[in-house]
Amino acid sequence: MTLETANEPSAVIGLRREREVLTVALQTNRHVVLEGPPGTGKSTLLRSIAADVGQEVVFVEGNAELTPARLIGQYDPAAVMVDGYVPGSFTDGPLLTAMRGSGLLYLEELNRIPEETLNVLITVLTEGEITVPRLGHVRATAGFRLIAAMNPFDAIGTARVGQAIADRMCRVVLGYQDAAGERAIVAAVTGAHPSPIGLAVRLVRATREHRDLRMGSSVRGAIDLVLLLDGLLRLRGGYGLSAAGARETARDAMHAALSGRVRVTEGVERTPESILDEILDEVWPEDMPPPEPEDAATDDPDDGAPGGQGKGEGLPSEMAGTDSASALRRDRKSSASRRQTSRREMQLRHESFGQVSPEVGELDEDAFAAVMAEDPDAAAAMLADMALATDRDLRTAARRLACRVFIQVGRVGRAPSRGTRRLVPNRRADGDLDLDRTLDRWTGSWPPATEDLVTRSWTGHRRAVCLAVDSSGSMNGLAVAMAAVAAAGVVLAADDKLATSVLTFSGQVEVLQRQGQRRPAEDLVGQLLSLRGHGVTDLAAALRGARLQLLPAVADERIVVLLSDCLHTSGDAPASALAGIDRLHVLFPLPTPEAEEAARALAARGGGTALPVRTLTDIGPALTRLLG
Repeated sequence: MTLETANEPSAVIGLRREREVLTVALQTNRHVVLEGPPGTGKSTLLRSIAADVGQEVVFVEGNAELTPARLIGQYDPAAVMVDGYVPGSFTDGPLLTAMRGSGLLYLEELNRIPEETLNVLITVLTEGEITVPRLGHVRATAGFRLIAAMNPFDAIGTARVGQAIADRMCRVVLGYQDAAGERAIVAAVTGAHPSPIGLAVRLVRATREHRDLRMGSSVRGAIDLVLLLDGLLRLRGGYGLSAAGARETARDAMHAALSGRVRVTEGVERTPESILDEILDEVWPEDMPPPEPEDAATDDPDDGAPGGQGKGEGLPSEMAGTDSASALRRDRKSSASRRQTSRREMQLRHESFGQVSPEVGELDEDAFAAVMAEDPDAAAAMLADMALATDRDLRTAARRLACRVFIQVGRVGRAPSRGTRRLVPNRRADGDLDLDRTLDRWTGSWPPATEDLVTRSWTGHRRAVCLAVDSSGSMNGLAVAMAAVAAAGVVLAADDKLATSVLTFSGQVEVLQRQGQRRPAEDLVGQLLSLRGHGVTDLAAALRGARLQLLPAVADERIVVLLSDCLHTSGDAPASALAGIDRLHVLFPLPTPEAEEAARALAARGGGTALPVRTLTDIGPALTRLLG
C-alpha cells in the first residue's frame, strides 16, 4: 500500500523488492503487469516511480465498456462535418495520448477489458506503433511504457488474459505487507493510538486466513475500522465505556468496515458477519480486556513514527490489561495448525454435535456411529472439526477416532496396482499354476512342497505417485475429511510396484511423506487433521514440489494426483509446471462449475483424468480408478 500527500510524491511503505524490479523493468523498456489483491498499492507504487523519473501517467479504468475506440481515440463527428477526416478532427484516446507524450499508460483491471480491445495492444507492445484507419501510422515516443494491473482473486466479470498479451509483458506479483508494515500504513493515514491500530490490523489479517473466506480484507479495511471505532467510541460516551461496551462497539465497526470487503467461500452457507464475529472471538474473547498493541514496547510515542500517540486516544486505558489472553495470540500466518473450534461454534455448525458430545470432554462413539450411518459426509465434517476442538479431551478423542474412521474409509475400493500389465512367474501361492515350470522344479515327492510351486499372475510396471492436497482457504470440514481419506488411501495402496508420497500446499508446499519412505497411515491422517485452511493457492508450486518428490523414484511412470478445486490465485500458471510429470490426475472436491472447468482443463494438459468427489465415499472408488 502507498500513501500520497498533496505536497510530496507518494511514500511507499514496504514493497522494496517490487519497486526495484518495476523501476528496472521501465528503465529497460519493458512493459509490465502488476498482479495482486486489492489494497496492495499497485497504482500508487507506479505513481511514486513515475514521480521519481518525471514521467506522466495516463490512467485508464479497465471494464467491459472499454472499446477499442475509447482506448485509441476517435474522430469528432462535429469536426468531421466541418473539416472532414483530417488529423485535427481526431481526438486522442488514452493510448495515443501516452504514445505521443512519452508517458506511462496504466490500465487498471486488465482482466476485465474485452479481448477485442486487448488485441489492439499486441502490435503496440511488440513494435511500439499502431495504424489507425484514416488517421494513419502513429509511432510511440521513446518513453512510452504500458503498465497494467489485475486482481487474480476476483472471478466475477473477469476473463483470462490471452497468451499473446501475457507473452509481451513482464509480471510483478505484489502481496500484502507484513503486520508491522500494515500498522505503519494505518498509523500514517489515521494518526490513531497504537491500541486500535493493532486490533484493526490483527482482525483484518485474520480475515485473509479464515477457512470460510475466499478473500479477506485489504489494509483499507483496517483504516476504515480504526476511524469507525474511534468515532463510535466518542459517540457512545467517550472512553469511559466498560470492556464489554468497547468490544460491542468494535464489533459494530468491524461489521461496517469489513463485511463488504470479504468474500465467503463458494458452498459455505454463512454470512460475512458470522465469520467476522468468529474472528473477533478469537482475537478478543468475551469477558477479556482488549489485546495490547503488538509493538507497544518498541514504539516511541513522541518520535512521530507510526504507532505513536496520535489524535486518537485508543481503547479505554483501564481495559488494557497486561495479562490479556488474546495478547498471546499472534499472527500465525506461517503456522501449520488450523484455528481451534469452540463447542458453541460446533453446536451451530453441526446438528448432531450435542448427541455425539453431550458434555465437555465426552465423545460418544455409538452416537457418532449412528450419525455416520445416516449421513457419512455430515459425520465426517463434524469429526474433522472436533479434531480441532478447544476442548482438549474432546480433541484428543476425536483425533483418535478420526484416524480409525478415515483409514477404514480409505481402504474401500483399494485394488492392486496395474498399469501396463503382463503375466510373470512368481513363487507366491497365488495366481494360476504354471505347470511347465512347476514340473521342471518338482522333486517327485507328493504332495509337492509349496516352494516347488510356480504360479503366474498379472503385474504392472513400477509407478511413483505423489498426492498433492490443497490446504488453502476452502480446506475445512468435509474437505479436510476427504483429504485425510485420500492420503490414507494412497499410502495403503503402496506396494513394490507403487511408491507414494504426500504433500500439502497453499502459498507454500509442505511435504508430509517423502517418496520412498513408509509412514504409518495413522500419523499421516493425524497431521492432515491439524492443517489449517488458509492463504492463497499456488498450484504451480505444488506441481513443482510433487515433481521434486517423484524425480528420485525408480519408476516407469511418475504420476501426480491433485486434490484441489484448481482455482489458483498465486504464482505461475499451473500448466507451466507440468515438466517432469508423466500424468496429472485431478480430484476436485465439492465441485462448482468454475472448479470443474479449471480441473478438467488442467488434467487434460497433464494427460490425466479429472474426477469430481462430492461425498466422502467417492474418494476410494476415484483413487481405484486413477491408480488401479
